[in-house]
Amino acid sequence: MSHLVAPSMLSADFASLRRDIEMVNQSRADWFHLDVMDGVFVPNISFGFPIIKTVNKYATKTLDVHLMIVQPERYFKEFWEAGADILSIHYEASIHLHRSICAIKELGMKAGVVLNPHTSVDLLKDIVKDVDLVLLMSVNPGYGGQQFIENTYRKISRLKEMILQKQASCLIEIDGGVTLENAPKLVAAGADVLVAGNTVFSSDNPQATIESLKG
Repeated sequence: MSHLVAPSMLSADFASLRRDIEMVNQSRADWFHLDVMDGVFVPNISFGFPIIKTVNKYATKTLDVHLMIVQPERYFKEFWEAGADILSIHYEASIHLHRSICAIKELGMKAGVVLNPHTSVDLLKDIVKDVDLVLLMSVNPGYGGQQFIENTYRKISRLKEMILQKQASCLIEIDGGVTLENAPKLVAAGADVLVAGNTVFSSDNPQATIESLKG
């Protein structure tokens, strides 16, 4: 399988949201990436159900929702109702991770687990076969436009090794500081999905940038 590209709508122009949704629809992008922040788990607040419902209304591609919130299990059904196809929750925010992964899947969504930059992938050895994707944060979560953390390449390689050892089938997604320059190296290390926000939406030609990220 060739790698996937998921433009992060946090970097879109919210005054022209439908235009940017249509741009992603018409591009070679595979998913819409939607970051939900509560101002508690991370030091920023983004958007919630109304924006996700709006994206879902016009999007023709998978909605990949990343929850950066405390007690995410409170809202699984609401995110499913809003249109999430994939729901990813942080290892660091989930006390009963296996229970939460099962609850997400029972609603009909694919389930992902997210690791902050300082969190070891080895902590996932007992759950890697139960999730559909693992999202590795390559910046500290909360803000776009941060500098990529170089240790991410090592984490990708270690996670890919674990997936193969466990005969798991989850995808590896990378979020934060993804650029045209480091995208090929991330894919070579084992990444399956690249999330790109500023790289896409600050481009003079976002569709061409997505094309380049696809390789």
